[in-house]
Amino acid sequence: MAPPTLHPIKLPGPWSEGFVLERQHTLSSTLIGHDSNGNPQFDTKRSELGELVYRLKNRSDRKALTPIAEAAVEFIKDWAPKVDAIVAVPPSRKRAYQPVVEIAKAIGRLLSVPVDLAAVLKAKDTPELKNVFDFKERTTALKGAFKANEKAVRGKRILLVDDLYRSGATASIVATALIASGATRVYMLAMTKTRTRT
Repeated sequence: MAPPTLHPIKLPGPWSEGFVLERQHTLSSTLIGHDSNGNPQFDTKRSELGELVYRLKNRSDRKALTPIAEAAVEFIKDWAPKVDAIVAVPPSRKRAYQPVVEIAKAIGRLLSVPVDLAAVLKAKDTPELKNVFDFKERTTALKGAFKANEKAVRGKRILLVDDLYRSGATASIVATALIASGATRVYMLAMTKTRTRT
């Protein structure tokens, strides 16, 4: 499978530098009717990387993992941040197969950089925020939700990885926790960016 075409953009935030590899996860979504239960059905067009992330995240299609990780690694090699460890943004909900964790692990394998799954832990349960679009609202809901492991991150340069970037509230809070716990640098890399509403 050919690597997906990327359209990276810089991400503002508390990190030293951050990027999202694909600026548009969804290109268009058109209502085409309703199913027999009255649920709306859409014809959705996604970017190449957006489609791969969707398949991995929503269809548990593990074949999508390799091209996602390879595209990320190609970008990281050009970007060339010096990192000691890779940390996944903690997933918003429990799944048997966590796409963001698997992406982080695959990137780590390809770069020969350790992935620390215990560097950031959820300190409290949070509500699902997929229908909360305002950055401040999301930040308030996530206050105190994550705790960084000072022993694991102190003095380290961290690459923070996320699969889907919406408002940046979760990634910002996690990056801030890493910095407060002694990480010397935090770099942020998200795979795709969703369209946001406020």
